Amino acid sequence: MLLQTQSLATHFAPSLTSSKPITKTQFTPPKPNPFRLSLFRALKCSLSVVSEPTHLEFRSNKPFPAEVSRTIMELASVGTLSTLTAENWPLGIGVRFAVDQEGTPVLCLNASNRQFSIDKRSSLHVQLEQCAPRTTQCTIQGSLDKPEDRMVLKRLHSLWKKRFGEEVDEDLIYVVAVERVLQIENFEEDCVWVTSSDYKNAQPDPLRDFAEKLVNDINTNNMEDVNRFCNIYVDLDFQVSEAKVIWVDRLGFDMRLFSPQKGVFEVRVPFPREVTDEKGAKSTFNCMSQLAWEVEKNFHVDFPKVKQLKKIS
Repeated sequence: MLLQTQSLATHFAPSLTSSKPITKTQFTPPKPNPFRLSLFRALKCSLSVVSEPTHLEFRSNKPFPAEVSRTIMELASVGTLSTLTAENWPLGIGVRFAVDQEGTPVLCLNASNRQFSIDKRSSLHVQLEQCAPRTTQCTIQGSLDKPEDRMVLKRLHSLWKKRFGEEVDEDLIYVVAVERVLQIENFEEDCVWVTSSDYKNAQPDPLRDFAEKLVNDINTNNMEDVNRFCNIYVDLDFQVSEAKVIWVDRLGFDMRLFSPQKGVFEVRVPFPREVTDEKGAKSTFNCMSQLAWEVEKNFHVDFPKVKQLKKIS
């Protein structure tokens, strides 16, 4: 259940007199109110992305695969549509698309594009390049069809115009009726099948429209905090030469770590509580930054750290 939007700082009462020195940043600076010890307990959970997570860990730390797929489809607008031709050859073409409220892809196809198989089977592969060498992907399998209802066509026409700012001939509008979705976090990683009902009922991530800007701001203006997170929130047995945030969502953020001795790793650090908007994400990051600084300065007792990292080949 989504929480009501508000600044995370209002949930904590002051317990110490020391606070992190305020530095110039694009984020709202942390107030001099440090956290109660209860925040440590809120962070006592599995904080990382593991190579083969259990079902419970996957659900508790990251959005569901269906949510990730819906987010990809909302943020991207170009994909590869693959069908079988009349000669039974597979054919893939680049297409633009929009999505309706259930995530159904809406396409505009001219006569040269419409070389469909008789049974209309198709797949639409979509990639989303995030703020690092990570490309999340989803492939929608379904029936490529032409809506017959004129009211439906008018609604889809309006949706296309809103997305791309252009008029299209309603006779060129098609949809991919979603039957199932293949979700892949990155190249060479395991995939997860998502049912049609899970995909349609899922909501895209509420931070999606400003996630990239938020990540870029953090990596540009808050690198000291990002490096401190490695020492405070992650249990490492090697030296990290570089660290950066690569994505943020309602439940936390992903970091990529570089080690001269060990290689490249990714680690998942969750927020103490779910956030639903940009203000909440910035406030939560500042709260975690404040906490990490206090732990580093021995104003708080230590707490369990992330122990599982995912090696990036």
